[in-house]
Amino acid sequence: MRSVALKDRVPLGPKGPLGALVDPMTWRAAPYLLVSGAFGFGWFVLLAFAVPVSLALAIIWVGVPLTMATVLMWRGGAMLERRLLRAAFGITIADPYRRRPERGVGAHIRWLLGDAATWKDLGYLLMLLPLGLVEGALSVALWMATGVLLFAPVWLALDRGTAFHSDIVIDDWAGSFVAAVFGALVLVLTAYLVRGMAWLHGTLAVVLLGGGEEERLRASRARGIDAAEAERRRIERDLHDGAQQRLLSVAVDLGRAQSKFDTEPETVRTLIAQAHAGTKAAIAELRNLARGIHPAILSDRGLDAALSGLAARAPIHVDVSVELAERPPAAVESIAYFTVAEALTNMAKHSAATEATVTVIRDHRGVVVDVWDNGVGGAVMCPGGGLSGLADRAATIDGVLVLHSPVGGPTIVRAELPCEW
Repeated sequence: MRSVALKDRVPLGPKGPLGALVDPMTWRAAPYLLVSGAFGFGWFVLLAFAVPVSLALAIIWVGVPLTMATVLMWRGGAMLERRLLRAAFGITIADPYRRRPERGVGAHIRWLLGDAATWKDLGYLLMLLPLGLVEGALSVALWMATGVLLFAPVWLALDRGTAFHSDIVIDDWAGSFVAAVFGALVLVLTAYLVRGMAWLHGTLAVVLLGGGEEERLRASRARGIDAAEAERRRIERDLHDGAQQRLLSVAVDLGRAQSKFDTEPETVRTLIAQAHAGTKAAIAELRNLARGIHPAILSDRGLDAALSGLAARAPIHVDVSVELAERPPAAVESIAYFTVAEALTNMAKHSAATEATVTVIRDHRGVVVDVWDNGVGGAVMCPGGGLSGLADRAATIDGVLVLHSPVGGPTIVRAELPCEW
């Protein structure tokens, strides 16, 4: 049975008070907001020293490599921030940089300094100081107020009481419990404000650390080209190692049979039988290859029937639910099909799962595909792997492929595929 997150099971749902308190994102974001000012201060001091010095020394040769090193340093800082934001806020910001040139010092300098993302990275790191100071100050004040009020009975039990002002001192049990009630309310307020600051910080980060429309289109085109090239190589390899070798064996058997046709009829009969078996095997290989390019059932009967066929061939029980009022574009159907196929293949090989579900719905984002299994988890999206290739294909239509697979499970593969682009 598919597990449901705790924040979705509490009263009033994930947006209610309890939902905000039990949502892991709240507690991942809180430490980041507390220390973001320190990050901002560190980067401001480092850049305030490195940038003027490297530019001042640029009039002599030593300043040029120093300037490039400074640029690479703040690029690395921006890349680190993208990873921290993913861990803290759950937002994924892909590196928006242009493709690195293969050779040439001048080409590398133009690649660094001519990319708008380089300067947006610098802007974000400089903005991190004032933004982080505000976030840190608010976070410290809110969490201190929460702690003082919520644990007022504890302070009283320790014979310390709670003093807010010279005229406001809580030194009795009734007052301490009233303060604890107010502390619970402040805790809920703090959780909402933490989430609000996380949303604002994440929005600014997406604008500055993410790619603009031009960078997004360039990256999408590059990923589409890479995915198409990888698919072409796969087809070429499968033809060479599979059907081509079998057809070559058939040709050899038929050639031997022709040479022995008049003298060794029994041997000819055996060779023809081998050639017949090899021909059928080659046809099966070609049929499987064609199914890997685009399965006929997907074109003829749609996504529901195609996914049901995948589930029927899986080694464990797989529930399939497809709720689509009308058929999406062919490109969306194809990516959804191969996403499910790759996820089920990985599940059968690595997850030790005993059950899985495949859910396909249509909402305001387009077609959303979820593949869930109760396996051991720990899956990662490796460059060059099957899921990474599908993420590249999804990016060609502005789609997103997300993998969530904590150690111990469960594993969820989600593809969000727009139907208009």
